[in-house]
Amino acid sequence: MNALRTSQPKQWLSKVPDVTFSFWVIKILSTTVGETTADFLAVNAGLGQGVTRLIMGMLLAVALIVQLRTKRYTPWVYWLSVVLVSVVGTQITDLLTDGLGVSLYFSTAFFAILLVGIFGAWYRIERTLSIQDIVTRRRELLYWGAVLCTFALGTAAGDLATEALGLGFAWGSVSFGALIATTYVAWRLGGNVVLIFWIAYILTRPFGAALGDLLTQARIYGGLGMGAPWTSALFLTVIAVLVAAAQLNVTRVRNAQATE
Repeated sequence: MNALRTSQPKQWLSKVPDVTFSFWVIKILSTTVGETTADFLAVNAGLGQGVTRLIMGMLLAVALIVQLRTKRYTPWVYWLSVVLVSVVGTQITDLLTDGLGVSLYFSTAFFAILLVGIFGAWYRIERTLSIQDIVTRRRELLYWGAVLCTFALGTAAGDLATEALGLGFAWGSVSFGALIATTYVAWRLGGNVVLIFWIAYILTRPFGAALGDLLTQARIYGGLGMGAPWTSALFLTVIAVLVAAAQLNVTRVRNAQATE
C-alpha cells in the first residue's frame, strides 16, 4: 500500500477505513438509521414513499460523486455515503415488497444472487475482494455496488426473518446478533478474513433492521415504542460524534506525517 504513488492519475490511497471496533459500531448504527430514517421521512414527515425515494436517491448520488472524487479516505464523506446507501437500500427492498408486492423470499434470493454476481465479477477482474485494496476507481465502483446490494439484501432477509418467518423483532435481533458473534469467533480462530468480513457486513444489515424495528415499533406490535424520530435522532447523533472523532484523528495523523 505504501508503494502507491498519489501522483499517478488512476491510483490513490485506500478510500475506505480500517476495520476496527468503531467501524462496526458505526456500521450497525447506520443500518438501523437506514430503517428508521426511511420510515420517518415517508410516514412521520409525511413525504410519502415516492418523494422520499427521490430525495434520498439524489442525495446518495451527490455523496457518491464526492466520495469518488476524493483521493483518499475521508471519514465524513465515506460514512455519509454509507448512511445514505443504507436508506436507499432499505427503500429499494420496501419498493419491491410493499409497492410491487414482490415476495420477501424472492427479493432475498434475488439480492443474494445479485451480490454473488457482483463478488464474482469483482474477483474475476481484480483477483481480490479485500476492502483494504480499494485503490482504483474500478474497485471502488465494485465496492459501492456490493455495499448497496448488501443493504438491500439485508433488509429483505431481516424482514423475511422477523415478519414472514415470525421471529419477531426481539428474537430477530438476538438471532442475527448471535450470527455476527459467530463470525467474530471464526475470525479469532483464524478463518478467512475477507470472507468473514463480508459475511459479517451482510449480517449487520438485518441485525440493524430488526433492532430498528424493535426500538421504533409500538409495543402492541412487539416493539419498544421509541418511535422513528427519536431513534433516528439518537443514532445519527452517535454516528456524528464517532465520525467527527475519526475525522479529527485522520487529520491529526496526516498533519503529523506532512511535517516529518
